[in-house]
Amino acid sequence: MSRPRSLRPLSHAAQRGFSLIEIIVVVVLIGGIVAFAASRILGGGDRAKVKLTQAQLQTLAEKIEQYKLDTGRLPPTLDALVTAPPGVSGWLGPYAKPADLNDAWMHPFHYKVPGDGRPFDLSSDGADGQPGGDSVNADLHYE
Repeated sequence: MSRPRSLRPLSHAAQRGFSLIEIIVVVVLIGGIVAFAASRILGGGDRAKVKLTQAQLQTLAEKIEQYKLDTGRLPPTLDALVTAPPGVSGWLGPYAKPADLNDAWMHPFHYKVPGDGRPFDLSSDGADGQPGGDSVNADLHYE
């Protein structure tokens, strides 16, 4: 009696497996996919810090405006939002915490009174903490 077709032993060619070249190609493809995914995930952190710093600039500018409403003048420095400067009446702060005076990269914000064509300028030097730059290293300004 002959065996059913499905129980016959496989031929030598069907048992062969993958060649070394095929395994290397698959590993390289998987590595490329992982590298692409990692760059998208990790690159998102830098973009998130840029967005966070933009929001921090807006919030800090509102705190500066609140200080002005209470005292009748702009703060001389950002530290005046945390601790009342001597000789200022109407101060109802603190308006900010010390940590609020730093951007998402923990660099201090820049504040200038009077500003260039505005009552004040407020900015961050970006990820590198240096003036100028591009991408995540670009300066961010309160507009």
